[in-house]
Amino acid sequence: MAEIAPGAVPSPNIWNSPRVYELENRAVDPDGVLESAMRDIRPWDGATVLDVGCGTGFHLPFFAREGARVIGVEPHSGLAAAARRRARDLPNVTVRVGAAQALPLPDASVDVVHARWAYFFGPGCEPGLAELDRVVGRGGAIFIIDNDATRSTFGGWFRRSLPSYDPAAVERFWTRRGFQRRPLTIRWSFGDRADLAAVLRIEFPPELAAEVLREHEGCEVDYAVNLWWRYA
Repeated sequence: MAEIAPGAVPSPNIWNSPRVYELENRAVDPDGVLESAMRDIRPWDGATVLDVGCGTGFHLPFFAREGARVIGVEPHSGLAAAARRRARDLPNVTVRVGAAQALPLPDASVDVVHARWAYFFGPGCEPGLAELDRVVGRGGAIFIIDNDATRSTFGGWFRRSLPSYDPAAVERFWTRRGFQRRPLTIRWSFGDRADLAAVLRIEFPPELAAEVLREHEGCEVDYAVNLWWRYA
């Protein structure tokens, strides 16, 4: 049984099915839309980068190519161990077990924060935001990537799975805390239908996963996201 950092918010998709989530990571944004948008706001060459909720470390090598130092923080010890294995040949990467609400980092020690579909989903994440304010130094930037439930094929599926979700309330939350929103359209691009089906089953309830798989043809899905960002 993996140890979980105190206060962690469960992430059933990757916690329960890390191998399938790897398929999802590989399928996300093959065109580099998110990378381009983040670079436009605050490049990370020579920077100290924090990946909050790094999971199995999929994005750590990407940031390590240009970042001076990359720190992955993950509350699930089993996933953190996988992230360490992934980064074992990258001397500028460190992985630590910890929760967003209690980051194991000194004050003002980070230049760029990346949190992708991890913990920061609007109302309720205030303790984690306070921690980001503590660890990000002057001139740094915080990037938070979340779903845009108001548009796209995936956004429609997301609304069907969480009908009580209120996108307007989420937008008000981030705006009041000084974040700016950059709406982006990315895509999932899978090698075959079997991989798409497997990912749908870890993201949605079984009945909905089956419904959308019947409705949707092919191996690609248009996917709207919000890049929330703020300078320190």
